[in-house]
Amino acid sequence: MSSAAENGDAAPGKQSEEKTYKKTASSAIKGAIQLGIGYTVGNLTSKPDRDVLMQDFYVVESVFLPSEGSNLTPAHHYPDFRFKTYAPLAFRYFRELFGIKPDDYLYSICSEPLIELSNPGASGSLFFVTSDDEFIIKTVQHKEAEFLQKLLPGYYMNLNQNPRTLLPKFYGLYCMQSGGINIRIVVMNNVLPRSMRMHFTYDLKGSTYKRRASRKEREKSNPTFKDLDFLQDMHEGLYFDTETYNALMKTLQRDCRVLESFKIMDYSLLLGIHILDHSLKEKEEENSQNVPDAKRSGMQKVLYSTAMESIQGPGKSGDGIITENLDTMGGIPAKSHKGEKLLLFMGIIDILQSYRLMKKLEHSWKALVYDGDTVSVHRPSFYADRFLKFMNSRVFKKIQALKASPSKRRCNSIAALKATSQEIVSSVSQQWKDEKQDLLTEGQSFSSLDEDALGSRHRPDLVPSTPSLFEAASLATTISSSSLYVDEHCPHDRTALYSNSK
Repeated sequence: MSSAAENGDAAPGKQSEEKTYKKTASSAIKGAIQLGIGYTVGNLTSKPDRDVLMQDFYVVESVFLPSEGSNLTPAHHYPDFRFKTYAPLAFRYFRELFGIKPDDYLYSICSEPLIELSNPGASGSLFFVTSDDEFIIKTVQHKEAEFLQKLLPGYYMNLNQNPRTLLPKFYGLYCMQSGGINIRIVVMNNVLPRSMRMHFTYDLKGSTYKRRASRKEREKSNPTFKDLDFLQDMHEGLYFDTETYNALMKTLQRDCRVLESFKIMDYSLLLGIHILDHSLKEKEEENSQNVPDAKRSGMQKVLYSTAMESIQGPGKSGDGIITENLDTMGGIPAKSHKGEKLLLFMGIIDILQSYRLMKKLEHSWKALVYDGDTVSVHRPSFYADRFLKFMNSRVFKKIQALKASPSKRRCNSIAALKATSQEIVSSVSQQWKDEKQDLLTEGQSFSSLDEDALGSRHRPDLVPSTPSLFEAASLATTISSSSLYVDEHCPHDRTALYSNSK
């Protein structure tokens, strides 16, 4: 699991200090992160700016920070540790690409204590968020850190071609070594701002195998639900105006093809839903409780970091869906199937899973026991296609589907006309049969029979489909009547005429 905890509950202070990761207290990890990043970023400012070279992606810088301090590092009350920085020049370029200045980066991470978040995933990773809500810091496994380092050249090329993406934005990769234990961390963009309450949070993979939130997860104040929960809660999907929908799907398709080219799979779309119709008071209360730092507001502008900017850039609205003068925090305007006005926050997470041997074995085993197409572990190409199909058909839809279509009203009118015309035709046919039966049984004169037959040919109450049958029957009646009149003079011809009329 990755940034799925980005809008999780902030762990209480005492409990967060008791939580451990690799037998290391989370308080010690937070302190080491702030000390290490503070030193490395400050030291990096002395290096001149230059173009990123291929060897820069594989550089690892290391510094030792003893508890008593040194000529280069300050004293601290944590155990001695060594702090490694991976590809410092490359990550400096990434931060500059997104408009993050070194001073702002240091202020966000080092000025206030990091806030620990609850983790709904099964990976056991720790999640921290900076006090100004800008960055997420997550512990990663050795294989994930190694894979990210190999991914950096391609990641660099993709960001140069298209900075607007829903893929994670990596700002730094570090490693803390203490007591023979390595704790690797990655700094990323925060997908779900805490200052905007998320009424629903979903982790969507496009899979249905065991994709339902556990009972323990549901008991949390801000649970993270999964695919089956979404299909149950939002069975009609989420609706966008045409322009936003096309921009979103284009971004998702482009990002999935990039991940497929890197043989990455098992990623998720982290989706946060804020319901605007749940009153403005609720929003004001949330803002008053989670105001970041008023002194720094507006000073730092992280480009393309919000959901709306990631899909189509700043300055575009949601085509009138959001009419209130609100601070949308970069959310994407949408509507529910009930017509509720929504703000959506989203990003692709957990991209550090490559389709290695263990994943192949895991999929093969699950495919034998369950339906291979429904499990989350799959080959990258199939995973990308299934992910996009699920998002396109089940999660995101165009707003036109909510409006009453005039063609549907016309179809209903045509159906009613058809039913009415069928009733008229059946009643006319039945009336004609009754009249014919009466004429034959009552033995009317031949001339009256002829008049009835000829007059009925011009009856306006019959639809165009019936005259041919009616004329044939009338003609047969006329011929049979005439043959009966000639019978007295030609009995032999009468038989032939009668058989012909039949």
